Amino acid sequence: LVLPYLILKKLISDTLYLPLYVFILSVFQIEVQSMKVDCKVTSRFAHTVMTTKALNKANVSQEVSFEVELPKTSFITNFSMSIDGKTYTGVVKEKEQAKQQYQKAVSSGQTAGLVKASGRKMEKFSVTVNVAADSSVIFILTHEELLERHFGKYELMIRVKPKQLIQHFEIVADIYEPQGIAFVEAYGTFITNELLPLVEKTVTDKKAHVSFSPTLDQQRKCTECDGTLIDGDFFIKYDVNRAHDIGDIQIVNGYFVHFFAPANLPRVPKMVVFVIDNSYSMVGNKMAQTKEALVTILGELPEEDYFAIIVFSTTFVVWRPHLSKATPENVKAAQEYVKTIEVIAGTELHDAVMHGVKMLYEEQRNNTAPKNMVLMIILLTDGEPNTYPRTLPEIQENIRHTIDGNITLFSLAFGNDANYGFLDTLSKQNNGLVRRIYEDSDAPLQLKGFYEEVSSPLLSDVQFHYPDNTVNSLTRSHFKQLFNGSEIMVAGRLNDLNEIDNFAIELKGQANTQKWETIFPDEEYIFGDFTERLWAYLTIQELLDKKSGTPEEKGNATDEALRLSLKYNFVTPLTSMVVTKPEDETKNDMFIADKLTEGYTAIAASYPMYSAPIYYVDGDPHFIIELPDQNDALCFNIDDKPGTIFNLVRDPLTGIVVNGQTIGDKKVIPGNKMHTYFGRFGIIHEKFGIRLMVSTKEILVSEKGKQAKFFWTDTATVKGPKNSVKFLIILHKVWQKHPYHQDYLGFYTLDSHLFSSNVHGLLGQFYHGLEFEVSEPFPGKDPNKPDAIMFVKEHELVVTRGWQKDFRQDVKNGEKVPCWFIHNNGTGLLDGVHTDYIVSGLFKTI
Repeated sequence: LVLPYLILKKLISDTLYLPLYVFILSVFQIEVQSMKVDCKVTSRFAHTVMTTKALNKANVSQEVSFEVELPKTSFITNFSMSIDGKTYTGVVKEKEQAKQQYQKAVSSGQTAGLVKASGRKMEKFSVTVNVAADSSVIFILTHEELLERHFGKYELMIRVKPKQLIQHFEIVADIYEPQGIAFVEAYGTFITNELLPLVEKTVTDKKAHVSFSPTLDQQRKCTECDGTLIDGDFFIKYDVNRAHDIGDIQIVNGYFVHFFAPANLPRVPKMVVFVIDNSYSMVGNKMAQTKEALVTILGELPEEDYFAIIVFSTTFVVWRPHLSKATPENVKAAQEYVKTIEVIAGTELHDAVMHGVKMLYEEQRNNTAPKNMVLMIILLTDGEPNTYPRTLPEIQENIRHTIDGNITLFSLAFGNDANYGFLDTLSKQNNGLVRRIYEDSDAPLQLKGFYEEVSSPLLSDVQFHYPDNTVNSLTRSHFKQLFNGSEIMVAGRLNDLNEIDNFAIELKGQANTQKWETIFPDEEYIFGDFTERLWAYLTIQELLDKKSGTPEEKGNATDEALRLSLKYNFVTPLTSMVVTKPEDETKNDMFIADKLTEGYTAIAASYPMYSAPIYYVDGDPHFIIELPDQNDALCFNIDDKPGTIFNLVRDPLTGIVVNGQTIGDKKVIPGNKMHTYFGRFGIIHEKFGIRLMVSTKEILVSEKGKQAKFFWTDTATVKGPKNSVKFLIILHKVWQKHPYHQDYLGFYTLDSHLFSSNVHGLLGQFYHGLEFEVSEPFPGKDPNKPDAIMFVKEHELVVTRGWQKDFRQDVKNGEKVPCWFIHNNGTGLLDGVHTDYIVSGLFKTI
């Protein structure tokens, strides 16, 4: 289906509750002429340049979209666009400064088009620009990433989804590893037997070259069709040769990087306590998947390990009062116990974790297990602690103080309800890390995969000591564990290059203290300043991860991370990249790239994407009218029977009409009122003959007799012609087996100022502002919600101060918006009464 001026945006995210945007763009006569991905890797540090050239073959100007998915662990370092021979390059700025520029541009009606979205491993970068007829545009995006070692391999992942056949398509990767390359694997999820010979690979002692460049015909799904086979992930995996020594040191321009992953070390036995959430929110698939994974994990415990199981809800239950050795008999008994776990009550993890700490310490004191074992706790929860009187920081501090650096705590955040930020801090304060487990069919594999990463410690309490007075600005040099298949990296600066001949390193680890003289490799690198950039990359990551210390120390860490981000041109959670492109002689278009990561979502989304006032309806159904000129908002509810269709927006000049149909609860609690919500929206663009039906199940688009159907995960946005209005529709997911409630929709208008002065409807009548005055508040029926007299539209209304929720940034919890509530279905605020807005069909235009 070709929709000349319609952009349908859908959230394709592995997380149900993040309202972030991804373009799925259907354009008219836009030809992507070339696409090249050029990767250069030096000593695990990857520098990737993605270049796309697109041509507008139509005889009118059109929007052209560029979208790329990047690894979450990468930092964007450059973005540029070349249009009609002019190049516009991005500049990294402090986020607040970028925000001010952005809001100034958007408030004057200019477009903003660069957005990032989080998935499991990837983030999406996308931008849309207007390109003149018969003109081309070149997009160039550069990002850098440190490749981490997992399961004995480094992985370079390239996501390629061109969505059409491309005349010149190429992936090229050059790898240089001074230690020598042990092996290289290259393959793609989309590569068929016919495409396999096109993956060319050349490996010498220290260098590898990989390329993949199919012709136009080789890209085709079939001989006579235009569909492309190129749709998926291209992987390059490799490892380096390992010597039985201190590892590999790279020194360039006064910066050094030290890689440590020794071969053939015996694993260290461990004592592990599994602390498992069995609160009611784990009901159904989550608990079934957890039990499946735990049964598998227990079955793979080495016999010399010791383990315990604690399940917690409002209270906790211990499988056995002491840790058990992982004998076949004990493992089988534990597996049978796990199968019996049922869900119940709330989420109180504090006491459960503290008891796990107590059990580990008792084993040490009683000498019931061998000495020098690694101690760890693996915590799995899908929610936020909600039944304990302590605050979250108090819980973190209590656990940190009790562990006192002696135990590693790993957290698994199951699904999107889990408080990732809380668990991230809790884990990092205790030498561990957090992983989100996505609630998909492969959740047991995700759980098992994480456990395999941390299940085989080789060394504990690893400390690197460098010569006194020879180094500065060291990154982290003390590590609680080194796990099999992983790698430790330390970076820093040398005080004096003349002293490198005396550069000796001492390594201390449990049952392992050695001292080595350093051997320096030949200096031949693909990009010479990689050690400095890698040092900056590691330093910024560590500063952003700082979870302990005084507020002043944390503030200093943030300031230093910002300084380095700006110096090295990295888009991090503290910075944004601003691209300003002259659209015509009178105005500029501005684009902003943000870094949204699991731990920093709130920072990255701390300012609205649109500075124009927002008019929306969400919930039961709650209508909210934001009036920034008066620094206030009004709100009202509409109560009517389920199935009623209301006209929300009608603009005869632009030809846009929006109608919404209500749905009710599955059943009503006796004595309570029937709650209604919007369950379907009909959107009409009369000028272009386009109709869009959005329900909680699907999205149907029709244009001049043609139809297309989409199934959506979370969020859809509809955009009209360039500089036209945007609507945001949010799907609120409700537990399928909930006895009363069901899924419902929220509707947000993002560019209301672009409607004509004739716009009307339940929402539309407010798009061009509203004058009102409110008297001094006085006590109302609710002592927490004062009343006042509002003078509006020649009426005097008794209104109540309360709040509603804006779900644009956080679909699960929403953000509270204070407002004056108008009672009785908005009577006195609306033109007429609410029944005047009832229409007979979802696509009725009058």
